Amino acid sequence: MLPKTSYNENELIVYLSGEIDHHNARSIREYTDALIQEKKPARLLLNFSAVNFMDSSGIGLIMGRYRMMQLYGGSIRVVSIPPTLRRIMELSGLGCLNVLERSKYSDENIE
Repeated sequence: MLPKTSYNENELIVYLSGEIDHHNARSIREYTDALIQEKKPARLLLNFSAVNFMDSSGIGLIMGRYRMMQLYGGSIRVVSIPPTLRRIMELSGLGCLNVLERSKYSDENIE
C-alpha cells in the first residue's frame, strides 16, 4: 500500500503507516523517490505516527531519502516517531544526522 502524501509551500509530507519491512519498503521508496524527483521539495517530512513496526529496511528508507534530498539541496525530517521506533532509529545512528524531530511521542517532551 502506498503512503498518503501532501505537498505545499515546497514541503512534501509522506505519511507512513503499518509495517515497514523488506516486503513493502521498496514500493514506498520508489513512490517517494518519484515524488521527490517530480516536485523537488526543499523539505521532506517522513511522518511515522501510524507505523507500528520497522526493521532495517525502514532505516534504509530514511537514509536513502536523506541522500537524495542532499543531492537536491533539500532537507529531511523524520517526525511523529513512536518511542519504540525512536529507539531503533537512535541505535542505528540516525540521531547523528540530526533528522529526528522531537514530537509528542518523544521522551524529551514528557513532563
